[in-house]
Amino acid sequence: MAKQVHIRVDDEVYEELSNYSSVSGQSIQDCLSVAIRQLLINAKEEPASDDDQMTFIDLFAGIGGMRIAYEKAGCRCVYSNEWNKYSQQTYYANFGVQPDGDITKVDAESIPDHDILVAGFPCQPFSIAGVSKKQSLGRATGFADKTQGTLFFDICRILKAKRPKAFMLENVKNLCSHDKGRTFKIIQESLEELNYKIFYSILDGKMYVPQHRERIVIVGFDKERYGDSFNFKFDLKPKKKVPTVSGILEPKVDTKYTLSDKLWDYLQAYAEKHKEAGNGFGYGIAPLDGITRTISARYYKDGSEILIEQEGKNPRRLTPRECARLQGFPDSFKIPVSDTQAYKQFGNSVVVPLMTEVAKLVVRKLQQLDSTSD
Repeated sequence: MAKQVHIRVDDEVYEELSNYSSVSGQSIQDCLSVAIRQLLINAKEEPASDDDQMTFIDLFAGIGGMRIAYEKAGCRCVYSNEWNKYSQQTYYANFGVQPDGDITKVDAESIPDHDILVAGFPCQPFSIAGVSKKQSLGRATGFADKTQGTLFFDICRILKAKRPKAFMLENVKNLCSHDKGRTFKIIQESLEELNYKIFYSILDGKMYVPQHRERIVIVGFDKERYGDSFNFKFDLKPKKKVPTVSGILEPKVDTKYTLSDKLWDYLQAYAEKHKEAGNGFGYGIAPLDGITRTISARYYKDGSEILIEQEGKNPRRLTPRECARLQGFPDSFKIPVSDTQAYKQFGNSVVVPLMTEVAKLVVRKLQQLDSTSD
């Protein structure tokens, strides 16, 4: 629960706060909260940096799943960016860092130098009207033309300005087929135009957590540094013991997570209706000795895609802590937000142990490339 603090400010400070609030689209209260957090961060003593330690930036950071992955791979985060204020709250609670806000307003040159750019960017369609016209006139088009107006453009402009050794991008599996494949084609072309050698694979989190969750991961390495005569494989090593749903469940769960009679009746009727129509839509009872469906950001609405059966009672939805475990977050991870926000955050996040394994492969490859290029 948030505490209230009343402060008095001079007219001049209030006017500046009001102006900043209008520009940033945040309330004055949120602006002050961010400022106080940053003040506390600045007051902390900076830990001594290791020159041999690889650094990374965390873009579209969410609640920090990718940050955990790269820190476990031995890297140090030097910059983070996330626009959602509730995700910022969770990020700060766990890492003591207030992420920057709107990435489109960040000067790429102001971002610290780093070895690896990490981003779980949103999937957006690209407008190809202007590109098609330029092509018909025989004029070359670059990433600035192809990706302008999308958040992927900001990844490209930061890659161009800071020239990290490598990057790792994560997105939904459907990125490959989005807009009839045009979106992914433009992403590939834009990254290759920036002179990075790219590799990608669709990976399933079920090797590490009891959840079927397929995501595309794209990694790239700087050809200007390392040339083109190397390869990269997503050579993952899954857990020896297959994880199951029973392993993430809490022993005691509040009755508020049990579905009401009204909601349970609705879900059953909805499922029956679609079954008769030949569709597969409906609720999903998770097998305790198996894996769940993919958890999504809409889980907060009714939890229908992943329900836990209960003897003598209606099924229940997962608790936020169980959702965290389903994504591979440690139990030490703090959840300072409401259940609704927590469901959205974990539904949008990554399978942490899967991303950790990929991060280790990226770091290992960079170490190999650095040792041969010296």
